[in-house]
Amino acid sequence: MAYPTVSAPYGLKPVNSLDGKPYAGAIRQIPVAAGFATAIFNGDTVLIGSDGYLVKSTTTNSGNIVGVCLGGQYVNSSGQTVQGQYIPASASTSANPAYAYVVDDQQALFKVAVVTSGTTMGTASRADVGSNVPLVLNAGSTVTGDSAFAVTLTGAGTTATIPVRVIDVVPETATAADTYVELLVKINTHQYNNTTGV
Repeated sequence: MAYPTVSAPYGLKPVNSLDGKPYAGAIRQIPVAAGFATAIFNGDTVLIGSDGYLVKSTTTNSGNIVGVCLGGQYVNSSGQTVQGQYIPASASTSANPAYAYVVDDQQALFKVAVVTSGTTMGTASRADVGSNVPLVLNAGSTVTGDSAFAVTLTGAGTTATIPVRVIDVVPETATAADTYVELLVKINTHQYNNTTGV
């Protein structure tokens, strides 16, 4: 029997690097676009816009991603600086910019749940290792601050523009032989590797 049970998607969580080194907490603080009206949750994918500021990624099966948000810093309505699990909608202003903590290492590997669609859990097999898979952009929780992003095998394949590459399965949460509910992935279309720039 698998332990622990994965009952819902939770975003992308850094695990280690493609070369096997463990994730040591390295992040880059990137300012969020002023007035950005969408909350950015811990585990959401993000990108740098043409103005040089960070926004939440809305790409599912194409587009470039700079990394994964692990929370951030912003000034609340009382003027207090908050270190938060997520960045609320419109928390970044020109006077008080919010900063996201982003894992932007192009070689970083992330653990992520597999869904069939939305938040309905799905499964993968070892045959899916090496495939490019789309993201599923579910809404995060303002209670926990956690993302509900996931990946799906619907639309998986060899297309170069699909944003996530499957590196391995996660055997600790397998539900049966060759039946996995979590994958180890890396960003396939990383913004830093985009030779045309922003």
